[in-house]
Amino acid sequence: MNLALVLAAQNASVRGQLQDAEKIAVEFANVVLYSATDSSMVKVETTDEAGLFHIKGIEAGKYYLVASHIGSADLEKEAFDLAADQQLDFGVLQFAASGIELEEAIVTASRVIVETKPDRTIFNVEGTINSTGSDAIELLRKAPGVLVDNNNNISVLGRAGVLLYVDGKRLPLAGDDLVNFLQNLPAEQIDRMDIITNPGARYEAEGNAGIIDIRLKRDKRFGANGSVNGTYTQGRYSRSNIGGSGNFRNKAMNAFGSISLYDGQNYNDMTFLSFQNGLRMDEVNENVNGWQGFNIRGGVDFFLGEFHTIGILASGGNTDNESRGVNVINIGRQDAPTVVDSILDASAFSDAQRTQQTYNLNYRFDNQKGTTLNIDFDYGRYENDIQREQPNRFLDPETREIRTEVSNSFDTPTDIDIYTFKIDFEKDLWGGRLGVGTKFSDVISDNSFLVFDGINGNAVFNDSLSNTFDYDEKVYAGYISYSRQLSEKWNFSAGLRAEYTDATGVLQAFKESLQEPPVELEYLSWFPNIGFTYQLSPMQTLALNYGRRINRPDYNVLNPFNSQLSLLSYEKGNPFLSPEIVNNVELGYTLNYRYNFKLSYSLTTDQITRLIAPDENDDRAGFITWDNLAEQTVIGFNFSAPVEMKPWWNSYFNFSASYLDNQADYGDGRVVDVQAFTYSIYQQHTFDLPWALKAEVGGYYSGPGVWGGVFEYESSWSLDVGLQRKFMDNKLNARLSIRDIFFETGWDGVSEFAGLVTRGSGNWDSRSVSLSLSYNFGNQNVKSRKRKAGLEDEAGRISGGN
Repeated sequence: MNLALVLAAQNASVRGQLQDAEKIAVEFANVVLYSATDSSMVKVETTDEAGLFHIKGIEAGKYYLVASHIGSADLEKEAFDLAADQQLDFGVLQFAASGIELEEAIVTASRVIVETKPDRTIFNVEGTINSTGSDAIELLRKAPGVLVDNNNNISVLGRAGVLLYVDGKRLPLAGDDLVNFLQNLPAEQIDRMDIITNPGARYEAEGNAGIIDIRLKRDKRFGANGSVNGTYTQGRYSRSNIGGSGNFRNKAMNAFGSISLYDGQNYNDMTFLSFQNGLRMDEVNENVNGWQGFNIRGGVDFFLGEFHTIGILASGGNTDNESRGVNVINIGRQDAPTVVDSILDASAFSDAQRTQQTYNLNYRFDNQKGTTLNIDFDYGRYENDIQREQPNRFLDPETREIRTEVSNSFDTPTDIDIYTFKIDFEKDLWGGRLGVGTKFSDVISDNSFLVFDGINGNAVFNDSLSNTFDYDEKVYAGYISYSRQLSEKWNFSAGLRAEYTDATGVLQAFKESLQEPPVELEYLSWFPNIGFTYQLSPMQTLALNYGRRINRPDYNVLNPFNSQLSLLSYEKGNPFLSPEIVNNVELGYTLNYRYNFKLSYSLTTDQITRLIAPDENDDRAGFITWDNLAEQTVIGFNFSAPVEMKPWWNSYFNFSASYLDNQADYGDGRVVDVQAFTYSIYQQHTFDLPWALKAEVGGYYSGPGVWGGVFEYESSWSLDVGLQRKFMDNKLNARLSIRDIFFETGWDGVSEFAGLVTRGSGNWDSRSVSLSLSYNFGNQNVKSRKRKAGLEDEAGRISGGN
């Protein structure tokens, strides 16, 4: 049969919107289309956040429709005839009010901890007891296919370069600032994490490993409502946070806001034993970090008629970080390991003030018949002011005499302004969905690195070690995408994104002899993606996806000047870094909508990685720098499954594994040739106990692997337990949890590169007890509009400075 005739015969569709008895849109309801002839299942869809569903690519015939949602009686649309090419719109379908009296029965439901959708894996966090007292970065350690290393770098399916979003908006942070934000985002505020390993053309091309979108809790209450929550955590040090949120909605507008306050301390201990140039260096780092600050967010949406919405969104935050560190290095000869020749005491103190503010103006048109238009204007301002004091004292082996002393102080302010404008348009066309869009972004980063020498109690400016670095990056992007159902079993999607980058970095040295030429980058990149899904049976689905992505270097790592960590350790950027390009292929299989398998392959050229090497001018010193690996290959596998062991015992299992191969040759014997197989097992068990108690036992085991280019680490594991009880008609929720009971989340490993061999180990304040209380009040039906602002990708390479 002619293919065109087959497609025409399968070009019918049905659509509609589900509402509850209070005329509130019902999201994530199941909508099943059955054949009226033999009652066989034809297609399953779920409603989106507006309660809309659209079942496409249906053959002419006689069908009936069944919609189901927890807490409501099933809604059935009696048998109907569907002609070829007919686009049937049922309009609003309304669930009847439940006939169950709440005094006589209680309807309860729990989301499965991990869901797999065609384009993403969803890690549901809300309601899990062991998230109590945790934060966003700790939750990422538990997410399927995600690994967080000892420097809090995040990888997915063995691939580095993942982007972090919050509510569809790119986090404009990296390095220390990103870690600080995630550590101060309480798990109690998080609803779920969407892990998108192969994003389509609509998403920014930045990010080799894809996107992790942290979705904050959203209530659905009508009228005025709010919630308050607080958590106290005790490890070696204490941490606490308190927050609240509120909404008000009527027919004309929806106003919403939230605020969180946090305060606490933790520690980070590390040891390194290094060998280079015949020397042996035994280093101990003990750091205590304290922080306090706030985050605030507020906005309002105005509903201009049935199809038009204008929204204003603003957010801001301020954090004050203080860090006191002990850094001691025992220096001796490699052939006499018990003899210490000298000791360097480089203990330091730093104070960092970090502020951020973002503003978004949004217009959205949605006629609920397949046409949407979204326009965003965004501005963001980020200011980091970091002051650091560092005395360097070389002592005799008995620590009685100071042989030499050099004291330095550092002032490293960074100001970053980000401007973005983007348009996204989507329309049902030719039996499928067409999307086109464009985006412009401009990032202006002003960085100063000012060094002062302590002489006779005075701070004297050091013009040899000081510099400023200004970076201006403009990216012009456009994309087109299309998806449709090809037949009863086949679905297809494809897209193409183009990005033109024009960037200039200017280093201004304070001594003319140290002046470097400007960094000038100008290139056009193309990013195709294509995907197919095949319905093996009503309960089995195969998915195959390909995508090409880019990872541009963070702004700070392009600065070629030295950042001194101590007299024997420093970090320097690389202005000649190339962006890395990755090609990803993924094959997924889903059984019974519960058991999920994924096999992935990625090939990255010019992989950006951090390397540690000996200094050419001082036999005792080492430095950290950034360079491009020639090639990185990663093969990954992931399996996840929720299992009901007993009616009172539910479990979730996740297994991830990857094989990594890093290759590079920088000449002079500086070769990277590293292969590693790593795996991670995570499981969580939830038990319903007497007296309305609920308990959780969860944990992970992570096998050995590789961080960066050459650091090979050993295995680690953790076990967590928790208990939960609700009071006052479920409005008050009390949760108690103990994390990392056996204190095994620490790390250790070895790095060998360019004649420098280093074995390191470390741990942090991971073993702790937390108590959390949350209280909800107000009406139960308001729903804030889920909105994605335009300030996304280009801001995400801001690092925490020095």
